[in-house]
Amino acid sequence: MKQLLLVLTHIQNAKARATVKMVLEGAGHRVVEAAGSAQVEALLTNGLDPDLLLCEASPVKSSQTPQFRRLLEFAPAFKICVITRLSEHGLRKEAAELGIERTLSLPVTREDVESVIQSLTPAKAQICLAHVLPSHGEDLAATTRSPANSAHYPEDTPVLPYVEELGDRNFFLAASPQMLEIRRQVKLLADIDVNVLILGESGTGKEMIAQLIHKNSRRSRERFLKVNCAALPADLLESELFGHRQGAFTGAISDRAGKFEQANRGTLLLDEIGEIGVQMQAKLLHVLQDGQFARLGAQETTKVDVRVLAATNVLMEDALFTKTFREDLYYRLSVFTIKVPALRERREEIPYLIEEFIRRSPAELKSGFGSSLPSRLMDAALLCEWKGNLRELRNFVTRTIVMRDTDAATRELEAKVAASATPDPQDQLTDPPAPFLGIRSVVRDVKARTESKMIQSALETFGWNRRRTAQYLNMSYRALLYKIQQHHLQPWSAMDTKQSVPNSGSPRQNAI
Repeated sequence: MKQLLLVLTHIQNAKARATVKMVLEGAGHRVVEAAGSAQVEALLTNGLDPDLLLCEASPVKSSQTPQFRRLLEFAPAFKICVITRLSEHGLRKEAAELGIERTLSLPVTREDVESVIQSLTPAKAQICLAHVLPSHGEDLAATTRSPANSAHYPEDTPVLPYVEELGDRNFFLAASPQMLEIRRQVKLLADIDVNVLILGESGTGKEMIAQLIHKNSRRSRERFLKVNCAALPADLLESELFGHRQGAFTGAISDRAGKFEQANRGTLLLDEIGEIGVQMQAKLLHVLQDGQFARLGAQETTKVDVRVLAATNVLMEDALFTKTFREDLYYRLSVFTIKVPALRERREEIPYLIEEFIRRSPAELKSGFGSSLPSRLMDAALLCEWKGNLRELRNFVTRTIVMRDTDAATRELEAKVAASATPDPQDQLTDPPAPFLGIRSVVRDVKARTESKMIQSALETFGWNRRRTAQYLNMSYRALLYKIQQHHLQPWSAMDTKQSVPNSGSPRQNAI
């Protein structure tokens, strides 16, 4: 199976731009076009991680070294390809001195583009390893001789973005440290048959995580069933879970097996588990403890072998504190707990998600629409809060495709970005509101906060190993150090020692 690439382009020459897009998209690669260098920087700082950055050098007589150095702050040299005119030998020399070895000359031909792609596609992961920068104290010559040994990533670290098909147009996508860690946890759970509690805001994809767990487990050949516990009243929920005998209640005209029986030897997802009543919680606890139950109206018990996954957007610490959820049931469900981050906490995945939603839309719906959104719209999407998470993003993409009006969609998102920067009325009681400096100021502020969160998250994921973090973020080691100083970043453990946090007494989430 050939590897597909994500290519970010900034090409002013119309013929070259058309040729590049035709060749790349014709080969199945994804192309994101930027209208200017500012949009290139915005996309890269907000999480877009292209396999190739194609940029046309500005047609000026002066040195382009500052422009090239600026590109290297956002992408490593081996991912950059500069397009120049045939006569601009000096620019190509400047690029080579900075480590940018890939260059093309106008006019760009199909063969030129294909040669660049062929140099990237053999194994993107190995290309990354071959350009790992040594940390302080390491032997540069040794690193160059044995690049594979210089990387400390697990062998199964996927090429980003990692996408796994789940059937029925559902998929799991990971391109952020948080979601890659969830994927790692799911792999650990493959051979361990334990209950899992999945926590997260509404719309974050908790059901997709449950399907991913089932698909990678030893029960994958058996049934995966889901029960929405919040959608049924208590009496109907009991019948839905455990089944009933004929005549057990009005309308029970025949025997019926419940979801526990139907999912025997398979997996059962109890969605919105935090919404069920205390009485039903007691019955559910009994089933989880003994693996047996009785249908409504039946005397005999039924024994089943079911793996139970539970999901909720309820804050379980609060539910346990207010006694609306039983502690014993919580501990029974949370043998392993997975916390799914909100979309605003993994913004680097937004471009990939948008392209997947477009690609998976029905052919009759997206006919003539294209395979990606305009640069300005993508930039606005990266800055939006997406309080409805994946569900809101998917609905927005579908609506944009249907309306065929990307300008209106861009204005809609930019208005949301501006509105999200409006001070909260409660905050105004203590602090005077800062003067509103316009949409550009808002965008800069949101970008800075997003960049800070992304770098902090990556640093924590790799144990504050700056070299590995720089490699993951596709930025130079020196640029990462600058960003750490600029955003005043420090390990969370160090911040915890400076703050006295009272013990709330809430139960700790279990993990294997």
